[in-house]
Amino acid sequence: MKKLHFFGLFLVLLSACAPQTSFTPTASPVTQRRIPRVDKMPNHPKPYAFKDWKQTALDFDRYAFDFSQKGEFLPLIWWDKTGRNFPETTFGIYTALGDVRMGAAVNNGENHEALGALGAVLGATLAGIDKSKQDGHNYVGMLRNYFNRDNGWNVIMNFTNKGAHIGGGYGNDFWYEVHNNVLFYSVADLYPNEKGFEDIQRTIAEQFYRSDSIMGNSYSYSFFDFKNMQPGKNHIPTQEDVAGGYAFVLYSAWVKFGDEKYLRAAKNALDVLYNQKENRFYEAMMPIAAYVAARMNVEVGTNYEVQRFLDWTFDGTAVGREGWGVLADNWGGYDVSGLAGSTVHNGGYGFLMNTFDLMVPLSAMVRYDQRYARAVGKWALNASNAARFCYPYDMPDSLQAIPQHKAVTKNVIAYEGVIKESIYPQFKGITPFAQGDGPLWHEGMPQQTMFSVYGSGHVGFFGGTIQSTDVPEILQIDCRATDFYKKQQAYPTYLLYNPHQVGKSVSINMGTKKVDVYDTVNRRFVRRGVRGNIQISLLPDAASVLVLIPSGTPFSVTNGVLLAGKVPVDYGYGR
Repeated sequence: MKKLHFFGLFLVLLSACAPQTSFTPTASPVTQRRIPRVDKMPNHPKPYAFKDWKQTALDFDRYAFDFSQKGEFLPLIWWDKTGRNFPETTFGIYTALGDVRMGAAVNNGENHEALGALGAVLGATLAGIDKSKQDGHNYVGMLRNYFNRDNGWNVIMNFTNKGAHIGGGYGNDFWYEVHNNVLFYSVADLYPNEKGFEDIQRTIAEQFYRSDSIMGNSYSYSFFDFKNMQPGKNHIPTQEDVAGGYAFVLYSAWVKFGDEKYLRAAKNALDVLYNQKENRFYEAMMPIAAYVAARMNVEVGTNYEVQRFLDWTFDGTAVGREGWGVLADNWGGYDVSGLAGSTVHNGGYGFLMNTFDLMVPLSAMVRYDQRYARAVGKWALNASNAARFCYPYDMPDSLQAIPQHKAVTKNVIAYEGVIKESIYPQFKGITPFAQGDGPLWHEGMPQQTMFSVYGSGHVGFFGGTIQSTDVPEILQIDCRATDFYKKQQAYPTYLLYNPHQVGKSVSINMGTKKVDVYDTVNRRFVRRGVRGNIQISLLPDAASVLVLIPSGTPFSVTNGVLLAGKVPVDYGYGR
């Protein structure tokens, strides 16, 4: 009897630890954390319309990469055959429509920004285009020319050489170098077999590791000289938030190469930013810090309060670049909430590119910390609506600077942003107002430089993550698309936010193979063994994060993580 008793107990314990195909979640639903700035945004932004961002991204790519376009300011692209950094031809894209500083006939065609090229290639890829073999051209491989080895910096820079510097940061404005390396690393993850990219990635990682070691416990610099390994200050404010970009590059390098020193440096960069006493949001890196912090918390056991980075991203209290954050306002009957930029410049100035770029880290972050699902979902609803006000055919002529020239944009080239009160005196008193800063950049700039080519090229960041559902104002957001350098495989994961005050049922396509649908927010299976279009019920003013798991996959809980087979599904299940 005694032997049988212990044997039976052993079987019970064994069954409790073993994967279970009939798993029933027992963890409590996840309490949602608030982002105060998002709480100020409306549940139903007005005037509302869903813009098909994926189609816009596809149309932009078709227009911008067409060398055969004829007409004033066209084509938008040209070949650069100078062979800077690598002995091969690359391409250039205008920063703004009609930018007199650029083009095939200017400075041997070398004047073109990485920020535009990288954003356009990454955005198109997220929208479903293979840019490594498009019309016989490998636009992915051509990006290597922005890796500045000729000048000894050995990182991605905003131009292919210093002689082409025309503004837009080249070795004097920290965020340009860091953000372009973030974008390059992101592209490289989507094209892991691109010739020579791995060597460039390793070199970048080494340069970032060395420079992080030199800066130590302070990122309070305007730029970093990667050739002489010296940080510096100039007339540009110090940019402490580039530490978020450093953390992304170094953490990605650790996942890719497995060298622990990259992880240590990533932690140091994030620690430095986390320990700031004031908000140092400068341009685009703070939300990246939130994403990396959320990942580190569940993957390597750190304990960052993600809320700190998110509040600094949204709340407009930045001191280095006064008021930098996210708009939460209504101007003249138009809800502009969700646009990223200055909350104080002329009453507020939301920029299209910054808004697109904000989606990349935030959509992926909720895979690792679903406490912010509702906040991110509500922000995305507002941002995706307000961003369309930058497009000339989506905005009344009376509320934009140069409607007489909008035909050339084909509604895929947008204004740089939307401002409460225009910086141009002839438009005083009109609000909101779609405009751009281009005419102020250089003598002889035409009015058409109001239209931002390089900012519009980032449209795929929305196009690859946002799609509509059959219920107005309920979006389906892909949380896996921009989660680069995943440590483990991930199943399709979608964020849905219901802004309505009543429950709603939405139709979601589950694909052709049967799946079990797990909601990481409510911690329950909402459907099992389903495929094709099915109905999913959403609670009022609430979010769900749905993971589509192949039916019959066994479940287990290891170190507080709910696994389907060996694939993480809910990182905070046992915490």
